[in-house]
Amino acid sequence: MASTGRTLIKGGRVIDPSLGLDRVADVAIEDSKVVGVDSGVDLEHAEVVDATGKIVCPGFIDLHTHLREPGFEYKETIATGTAAAARGGFTTVCAMPNTSPVMDSRSIVDFVLTKAAEEGVVRVLPIGAVTKGSKGKELAEMGELAEVGAIGFSDDGHPVSDDNIMRQALGYASSLGLPIINHAEVASLSSGGVMNEGWVATRLGLKGIPNSAEEIMVARDIELARLTGGRVHIAHASTAGTIELVRRAKEHGFSVTCEVTPHHLTLPDETVMGHLSANGPFDILTETAYDSNAKVAPPLRSGEDVEAMVEALKEGVIDFIATDHAPHGTVDKQTTFEDAANGISNLETALGSVMSLVHADSVPLPVLVDKLTASPAGFLGRSDLGTLRAGSTADVTIIDPDTEWVVEPSEFASKGKNTPLVGATLRGRVVATVFGGRVVYLE
Repeated sequence: MASTGRTLIKGGRVIDPSLGLDRVADVAIEDSKVVGVDSGVDLEHAEVVDATGKIVCPGFIDLHTHLREPGFEYKETIATGTAAAARGGFTTVCAMPNTSPVMDSRSIVDFVLTKAAEEGVVRVLPIGAVTKGSKGKELAEMGELAEVGAIGFSDDGHPVSDDNIMRQALGYASSLGLPIINHAEVASLSSGGVMNEGWVATRLGLKGIPNSAEEIMVARDIELARLTGGRVHIAHASTAGTIELVRRAKEHGFSVTCEVTPHHLTLPDETVMGHLSANGPFDILTETAYDSNAKVAPPLRSGEDVEAMVEALKEGVIDFIATDHAPHGTVDKQTTFEDAANGISNLETALGSVMSLVHADSVPLPVLVDKLTASPAGFLGRSDLGTLRAGSTADVTIIDPDTEWVVEPSEFASKGKNTPLVGATLRGRVVATVFGGRVVYLE
């Protein structure tokens, strides 16, 4: 950033769904605010960034990030997690509460916010726990968490299984104007399962998790949202049945939203067979089979479910893309598939993954940008984020849509190197991220 505090991003294709904007233009920034978007802008004494041939859009917003701190700093810290976010084009990340101790009190939220202010390079918004210790027995002090800045409540990783607790949570959160973000999973159906129920699980001799384990919980949550008038948000939707339930709920006007992850949009359960098997028949086992980096909750689903996710994203049934960035230490993943932890470290690969849908003409680029910017900002009720409107916070992401790069986890800023995409060639990459008018990542 120039000493004048002025930056001019020139000649890029500016896509801003919040403004209905998609054309070549310049973006002018002064101090921490967007001055305006127009053609041929002349901002005196500004640092000029040539964005010719690039995509310029509002900074990405991730509603589902595991930063791990406090308690699991060997997996990730707020410093490393936000650095990874910046590399991935994200200027806002919402931190899930499954830390140790759990983010169920004012003091823990204060700690996270203070740490983010001191060591983070992008904005961190906290998500409070639904129940104390995320144990599902007693509601957390949700009013207190809202006062200190929680943008919603979740026990992610632990479904809110008790029907009455979920009903109470939705009712109370409704009075605060905030959503309950639930990990939809019926434990009695998924118990012992480690991947999607289907032919791949059978071939590998692994116990599967049926789609119904997710869909039954989604149906319950929708009905409780109808009953209470509360807002329920379905985290990491993964099945075609979930999409149909959400579609019908929206048609009836219920306060139901859902997200999808990059991996549930692009990776089928065959990925567990090992990425090298993509060069031949999927049912041929190689040394790359039982890839624990492809173990995630909910599990990677069938190709038909993946296709349903893509269609629902285009239709608007799915509200936005969220990474569910879940970094782990080496010991968590380099073990048997049954014992391995669930999760993928994907802040830095999210864009490259979903750009494959654009290059395959499956999803228009403006739709993809909307699902990473304006739509999550709308969910947060933040008119100052996810936009390049004059006077808004200068959060900007610059993308080269065509550059190809090979995923090398050793080069990640994140401590989590756990990705099934190791060695994969992706097309599309973030080249610069601007947060609050300051360049926080430059390729």
